[in-house]
Amino acid sequence: MLWIKPSDPNKLKLLIAFSGAYLLSITVLHLLPEVFTGDDRGAYFGSFVLVGFFIQVMLEYLSGGIEHGHAHTHRSAGLPVGLMIGLCLHAFLEGMPLGGGDAGHSHEHSHSHGVEPLLLGIVLHKYPVAMVFLAMLLNSGLGKPKAFGLLAVFAAMAPLGTLLSGVEVVGQYNRESLAIVIGIFLHVSTTILFESSEDHRFNAYKMMAIAVGLALAAASMLLNAH
Repeated sequence: MLWIKPSDPNKLKLLIAFSGAYLLSITVLHLLPEVFTGDDRGAYFGSFVLVGFFIQVMLEYLSGGIEHGHAHTHRSAGLPVGLMIGLCLHAFLEGMPLGGGDAGHSHEHSHSHGVEPLLLGIVLHKYPVAMVFLAMLLNSGLGKPKAFGLLAVFAAMAPLGTLLSGVEVVGQYNRESLAIVIGIFLHVSTTILFESSEDHRFNAYKMMAIAVGLALAAASMLLNAH
């Protein structure tokens, strides 16, 4: 962000639209089937999807919607506590399905939801969020050391979620945590797609970015199919 100095918000919106389309695609094509296939507890896991959806609604109340590219400059150079809590909890929850196993599944099957596509989806989502977050901190008057310190805390949240899910007592609820993340992804990705252009109208470039995101996610599913 410091080197490129993105001054055109429309270019960042293209990246955000691409990441939103990718998240939506891997959620529908891979994560939802992984949670619901071969199990008669559809309503049980569906309730966790709803929980994740409304968790994200509450988190965005704290973060101001920075997860989908909204940047709000704070008047003071102090620590934006509410924003940090919302942003960090969001990242922490997203990282949890990457590390846990499922007591009701074999080790191979518990990881068959594809660490690579899910990890790539989280990374693609976090890049524009990190750029918006850092730009917002610097524009608010916060010094670079403090701004990069807060960015490092944010960067550590998803790996910490992954480490925690490796603990057996937490990892046995891997499918539940994945269902919660599905709800989060559904909220974030659909919000991104509807807000990726002014007046909720898509231009050709945004349509291309969305199409590339959907196609890349579909291709990654095929490459990871066994």
